[in-house]
Amino acid sequence: MLISVYVPFAVTALLTLLAPRLARGLSPRPAAWALACAALVTAVGWTGSLALLAFTGVAQIPQVAAEGHWSASALRAEDPVYLVVAAVSALVLTASVASLGVAAVRQVRLVVRARRECAALPGDTELAVLDDDTPVAFALPGSPGRIVVSQGMLRRLTDEERAALLAHERAHLRGRHHLFLALWRLAAAANPLLRPLAGTGAFVLERWADEEAATRVGDRPVVAHAVGRAALASTGAPRPALAATGGEVPQRVRALLAPPPARRRMPFLVGALLLTMCCTSLANAASDSDRMVDTAERARCAELLISASTPPVGDHRHGPGFCRCPHHRGERESVAYR
Repeated sequence: MLISVYVPFAVTALLTLLAPRLARGLSPRPAAWALACAALVTAVGWTGSLALLAFTGVAQIPQVAAEGHWSASALRAEDPVYLVVAAVSALVLTASVASLGVAAVRQVRLVVRARRECAALPGDTELAVLDDDTPVAFALPGSPGRIVVSQGMLRRLTDEERAALLAHERAHLRGRHHLFLALWRLAAAANPLLRPLAGTGAFVLERWADEEAATRVGDRPVVAHAVGRAALASTGAPRPALAATGGEVPQRVRALLAPPPARRRMPFLVGALLLTMCCTSLANAASDSDRMVDTAERARCAELLISASTPPVGDHRHGPGFCRCPHHRGERESVAYR
């Protein structure tokens, strides 16, 4: 546990440094899935490691040790974690859980608001055209989702660019990109180190929708022109999360004017190896923690068995020599005070 419990922290820091830069040059769809897996695994690893470190400090409190039926002194001798580290981990864990709870409530409110907006839109088809001169275009997730475009936006685009814009927004709905965004937001709330990864994920989703639109339309420059003109037209207007005008538009246009990104396996293999190390180390740390508690329970049983040399007054099954440890319960009952 001395080393393995800290490995998830190291993996999180390494992925935070490398993943944002690498993801921008990869094929966007697998990159989005890889970032989602990285966020989920490292968030769990971060929380699990904090919990294990905090437990080593809490478990040494006499009242907690008495409730758990283990020896606080034995656990203190077995534990390789400094009490200050355990205390800081407990505080960080509390803050992470509280932040995650707040983020979860916000996500639920966003889902409820999106569904209400979907129900309030005119018509019952996938496309909802707003009679508004303000140029806006975005995908609104729901059951089913809707594509919202204003008359002001449609008037600023050619027929081919309109088709590209709609294909982009349709790709957001088809790929359920709002779920990716929700996962990254929750992971970043639980682990602040993942915020750069969440920001990169939003850009990758826009690139995913761009590539899907380019495939549907069959003309990459047309999609690039549609993205650029839509972004220029909507300058100063509010930009929802899943909008063709979102993200880093110059980089998106540059990528569309270039050939499609080549498929590369090495970054995904390295990422998979790091995530495997994170999971394995966390499991090993949990196993070591369980072993320490098991040793402390046996030490407690030994202390109670030794104290049984002086018969207590009253009911011997509830005296200081009665051991309720699962390892020695039967043994203690067989050698009750004679």
